[in-house]
Amino acid sequence: MQKEILFAELRYKAVRSSGAGGQHVNKVATKIQLVFDVAGSGAFTDDEKTLLMAKLENRLTKEGVLLLSCGESRSQLKNKEIVTTRFLSLMQQALQVEKERKATRIPHAAVKKRIQNKRFQAQKKESRRKPGME
Repeated sequence: MQKEILFAELRYKAVRSSGAGGQHVNKVATKIQLVFDVAGSGAFTDDEKTLLMAKLENRLTKEGVLLLSCGESRSQLKNKEIVTTRFLSLMQQALQVEKERKATRIPHAAVKKRIQNKRFQAQKKESRRKPGME
């Protein structure tokens, strides 16, 4: 991942926030939308793009464009920082390749110990029974 190229490809758009908030919300565009074209990006190799497309398929449009937005703060600059941080962490998480799990066997000693414990519990409960109550 080449961060210089990546930051050059990011597009930001300021829009009005929805919902309650009084007069200030109606006239100031503080919500930030980040637009990133994953499919047409030059910052990633083809293998990385395939991995990103697979892991982020629920967040991408049909054209392979990622849309993120942030309207938490009343400051446009703060929202831009938040959405950029979210974008970078999302990219890092999506690019991590999970290790393949190796199936392991239960050790023989553990199996033996479990069976001994079961036998002990059975004997303990057997000794509590009164003779002739079966």
